[in-house]
Amino acid sequence: MPPPAPQPGVIPLRPLATGEVLGGAFGTFRRYWKPLIGVMAAVQGIGILLVAAAFALTFAAAHDRFAAVFDLAPGESPEGSDVAAFFLSFVPAGVVLLLVMTTGAAMFGALCPAVIQEAVLGRPATFGSMWRRSCSRLPSVLGAVLLTALIAGGPALVPYAICIPLVIVNTDLDGSGPPAAFGLLLLGSLLCVPFSVWLMARFSLAPAAAVCEGLGPVAALRRSSRLVRDGWWRVFGISMLGYVVATAVGYAIQMPFGFVGMFGLFPALPGPDGPAAEPGTLILGFLVYGAAMLLGGVISSLFQFSFPQLVVALIYVDQRMRKEDFAATLTSAASPA
Repeated sequence: MPPPAPQPGVIPLRPLATGEVLGGAFGTFRRYWKPLIGVMAAVQGIGILLVAAAFALTFAAAHDRFAAVFDLAPGESPEGSDVAAFFLSFVPAGVVLLLVMTTGAAMFGALCPAVIQEAVLGRPATFGSMWRRSCSRLPSVLGAVLLTALIAGGPALVPYAICIPLVIVNTDLDGSGPPAAFGLLLLGSLLCVPFSVWLMARFSLAPAAAVCEGLGPVAALRRSSRLVRDGWWRVFGISMLGYVVATAVGYAIQMPFGFVGMFGLFPALPGPDGPAAEPGTLILGFLVYGAAMLLGGVISSLFQFSFPQLVVALIYVDQRMRKEDFAATLTSAASPA
């Protein structure tokens, strides 16, 4: 019987079973929750401030357009140009929101492999070291994420590029379009979605490769493709299982906060035959409910965002141990000099 594999950190240094990947992700979150939650909370806090500032500036700049659209006499309708200008004024804030969300996702994608690097070897990790490590690899991870989105999303856009012009050109005056074009659009989308999913799984290990091997975006995509080759179903299945587990655990985390919020709200609601609640009591009840739901959502989202990324980073380690005898390299790194 062979001796057990060394385990200096959260996983044994050998090819992993599915349960060991998930258990390693849970173990990493449990041991390294401080730097994980600290960096993620800092990123979310910065993002919220940037988005809030963008929308505040938009509201201040569009103050006159509010009156032209909403402050109207009874029976009066706003001008189409005023409505269009009102919505266009929010485009810059929407762009800021999109940039913040994309950069935040890339930051999480850089953070989790950095934490896994330390967790596999059982080394300590601090907020400062993880923040610096994540920021240093953010450009490469962001590039890999954007390239993956473009490559994987490209096939899904082909049916729209073909069918939408046909619909516009052949649309009747009464607004009805050709049924054949809509049917072709639906069929093309259904055919392209599996290919997009295949590409996303193929390139899913690119952020981990960019962080752990210091690769650029294109090299990280190529590296992920090589590691996933001959193991696509395993990578896809364990990744999806990680997302399912994260969703279930996140829901379980949020449920107690929902109960607390409901208990805070119930006293403020009037009974079927009782008098209406005082406005102050009603407002307080809704504030308690909103605060409880918001707090529960924030806490659950920290787990839901990080756990799947930890699973994917461990899949990266597992694929290297299966294909490159990476376990020997990790064992040497974990052994004292």
